[in-house]
Amino acid sequence: MNLWFRLIWLLLTRPFQPKLKPPFEASILPFRVWPHDLDTSLHMNNARYWGLMDLGRADLMLRSGLWRAILRHGWVPVVNCGTIRFRREVRLFRALKLETRLLCWGESWVVMQHRILTAGRDGQEIVAAVALVRAALYDRKGRAYVPAARLFAEMGVVVESPEPSPEVAAFLAAEEALRQAGAAGEA
Repeated sequence: MNLWFRLIWLLLTRPFQPKLKPPFEASILPFRVWPHDLDTSLHMNNARYWGLMDLGRADLMLRSGLWRAILRHGWVPVVNCGTIRFRREVRLFRALKLETRLLCWGESWVVMQHRILTAGRDGQEIVAAVALVRAALYDRKGRAYVPAARLFAEMGVVVESPEPSPEVAAFLAAEEALRQAGAAGEA
């Protein structure tokens, strides 16, 4: 339930934040770990990371202005695949920041990076978790994914995708291998 409260807080406070310049400016959201975020090991539950990352993507859509097109056209945000690497645990009452940014895109999808940042024992910022997500917007009326060029056009941006970094290329290759294995299993 707390993600609903966090979502409502996001919707109420984000309009007063500076607009993000698409496509490469990052969304940064502050959070704190509360008791209902914990698992039985008394650190933030693995699933909670993904839930917070949903809010990071929502903030990107809100502050880039993309939300207007999403509402106008009835598009639906979807995550096609994701991978996460947990590096440090995040314990009760710990402050953290979620950084969300676009890395690259294809014809009808974008790859985003989420980083959970917190303070280490020495007070220096450390990466507690990093995730890569491939996401898209689905047009229910057209029964197809919205082309990335159209998403950027809706935000008033014309830009070419950067080349995927080696880790993003590996992520996309792994997703393609899983997709192919799933298709072969259905035959």
